Amino acid sequence: MTFPSNRTASPQGSHRPRRRLAGTVVITAAALAFSALPASAGAAPTADASGGRNTGALPQIKATARPGAGTVHLSPAQRRRLLDQAAGAASDTARALRLGPTEKLIPTDVIQDADGTVHTRYERTYAGLPVIGGDLVVHQRRGAPTVTYASEKTLALLTTTPKVSAATAKKGALSRAEEKGTRKASTPPAPRQVVWMMGAGPKLAWETVVTGVQQDGSPSERHVVTDATSDAVLNNAEHVKSAEGNGLYSGPVTIGSTRQDDGTYALIDPERGGHRTLDASVKSSGVLFIDSDDVWGDGTAANPQTAAVDAAYGARTTWDFYRDRFGRNGIADDGRGSYSRVHYQSVQGVNLANANWQDGCFCMSYGDGADGQHPVTSLDIAAHEMAHGVTSATAGLGNFGESPALNEAISDMMAAAVEFYADNPRDVPDYLMAELDDLHGDGKPIRHMDRPSKAGVSAVGYAPRDYWTPQLKWDEAHMAAGVGDHFFYLLAEGSGQKTINGVDYDSPTYDGLPVAGIGLTGAAAVVARSPST
Repeated sequence: MTFPSNRTASPQGSHRPRRRLAGTVVITAAALAFSALPASAGAAPTADASGGRNTGALPQIKATARPGAGTVHLSPAQRRRLLDQAAGAASDTARALRLGPTEKLIPTDVIQDADGTVHTRYERTYAGLPVIGGDLVVHQRRGAPTVTYASEKTLALLTTTPKVSAATAKKGALSRAEEKGTRKASTPPAPRQVVWMMGAGPKLAWETVVTGVQQDGSPSERHVVTDATSDAVLNNAEHVKSAEGNGLYSGPVTIGSTRQDDGTYALIDPERGGHRTLDASVKSSGVLFIDSDDVWGDGTAANPQTAAVDAAYGARTTWDFYRDRFGRNGIADDGRGSYSRVHYQSVQGVNLANANWQDGCFCMSYGDGADGQHPVTSLDIAAHEMAHGVTSATAGLGNFGESPALNEAISDMMAAAVEFYADNPRDVPDYLMAELDDLHGDGKPIRHMDRPSKAGVSAVGYAPRDYWTPQLKWDEAHMAAGVGDHFFYLLAEGSGQKTINGVDYDSPTYDGLPVAGIGLTGAAAVVARSPST
């Protein structure tokens, strides 16, 4: 199974082997706070005579296919109830795990499988100090619970009194961050005392967060962990990272990622509001993509990360386009990032053959095409969906009359502008929509902005309109968007025949009179202004 952890998860959602809980303590369903499970889940485990997890080899749970292992959606109230129950029984769980008297568990996340299995992730404290690398996940299903540890080491310290002062740790962290290339280094928060469990054994340590600027101009957030006894460096990691990605449509690109405390990387773009890219093939709400080497995808659809690269690249590029061209700070102009879900399926498990933006979750979802083999994640698709968010935050177009068509057209217009802004050689800028995604299985674009009617009759029986008509308000929104698409092309490029980046266009006007374009930059500025006025 996949568990969304910041520390214990390994690449592709794998885990350290699960261990059966050991000891003579009888663990009941109530003690482990899983009262939401079927009654059979509360059966007490058989006692293990080994007397603890550090006394020798323990049985492993083999990674085998298990029907019903897919996750079910938990409402916020259900999730909160399970976490509250786990918090209430945390001391019982700690005793069942044979943790020390000064160790405490703090439940931080929970997911539930379709067969009733519940996975609860806990962070640990020792004498009130956060334990970095002390995370664990308890898995409960009918019989004896099992547990996944981030570290199998016994947690015990001779003292929690540091020999190195916080001031010394702070000064050393600044110096060490500068040695690694952090410029304009500063430490807004004071160092915090922690227990470091990532090495050979637990150590009392200081964690200092140093902020500044990286050599390439990116923000820097460097976490420097030093031994509180010797001041030796235990970890010096940059948490703001520009990752390497290999997209199906975008090719080799730079995307934003964040380095986590356990040394893995998460697809969280810290420079763009913390935009997250999630794998929705695991559960509809998505699980954060995690990787060990910060090189994402391989350019093929067979690799689940590849679609994530294209989606993350699309969100990053569209964010930058609105920032650089119009001074906009994110979708809602408040610096807040959204999130993207790739490999998305419907609740019924049907492949999503398209992509969408949802105001409710402030997020974008991308399917894998009708056949499940063609991710709908090209740059113009990503920009189209993200532009819906901008339009919602500005014009707030409704669902009646011509508003839906205008909404779709604005997204097409801005998607074309983003493509020209990016100028990606693997996705040559054009005035076509989804020409790379093969959305209809015929290898053709879904829309032609120079002459929308060129796309022909759609699968649902509509043909895009080239010109406005009073019947437009009754048309399907994407087909009616042809009027706006045609307007934008004429505004940018003008009428008549021309070839742009190897693509031939021939755009007519209703009265046959020629029209001169004002250029793409000017046309995009007109459209960007329109929803706000």
